[in-house]
Amino acid sequence: MVSISSLKKSYHEISVVDIPALQISKGESLGLVGNNGAGKTTLFRMLLDLVRPTNGEIFINGQEVRSSSEWRNYVGSFLDDNFLIPYLTPDEYFEVVAELHGLGKEDLKITLNRFEELLNGEVLGKKKYIRDLSKGNIKKVGIVAALIGQPQIVVLDEPFENLDPTSQVRLKGIIIQEHKNRNTTFLISSHDLSHVTEICNRIVLMEKGKIIMDLAGGQKALIELDIYFKT
Repeated sequence: MVSISSLKKSYHEISVVDIPALQISKGESLGLVGNNGAGKTTLFRMLLDLVRPTNGEIFINGQEVRSSSEWRNYVGSFLDDNFLIPYLTPDEYFEVVAELHGLGKEDLKITLNRFEELLNGEVLGKKKYIRDLSKGNIKKVGIVAALIGQPQIVVLDEPFENLDPTSQVRLKGIIIQEHKNRNTTFLISSHDLSHVTEICNRIVLMEKGKIIMDLAGGQKALIELDIYFKT
């Protein structure tokens, strides 16, 4: 579903991403982990055609992301607050996103009902601009918006950051259910090793722009990563 070849990104001759090859199959949940500066966010930005690579290519369903825009119709993403429209309320923003996906108000209502527990009565119907929400609730708006329209691929950068423990548990449940029920392909970066190894069936460790490990998810991956970061 996602194919990366000879991918490099450099700034002032300093390499920040250098990935000879990476294949992500349909229905995989891939957790991308690594220290700050490992190149995780830059990789996601190139995947979404927000940053142009210095060299190499990224294909989504056989379409090169730089030369096609059709892939955008089935990719949902949330990397940071810049993906949102801060002067809208969450209700207004969700309506905009739904309209982009060709969904009517009733379809949007059904969709939002799936995420009612995560939103927890703190987001919808409050007539509060997105910019005035707490960091945690802003994160929830971005994540839910990324899931509107039943995308085939969802890209999330640090989705657990700024969420309280209850919301983190609820988000894990949503990701697991979306993956199980809709075969959604997830690409998730996170500093929280326990969360990402629990919900992702594949873990990729990056350091200084390179892939260091490519592991199956689960408890064994958590142990291996824990040993790596302690040495």
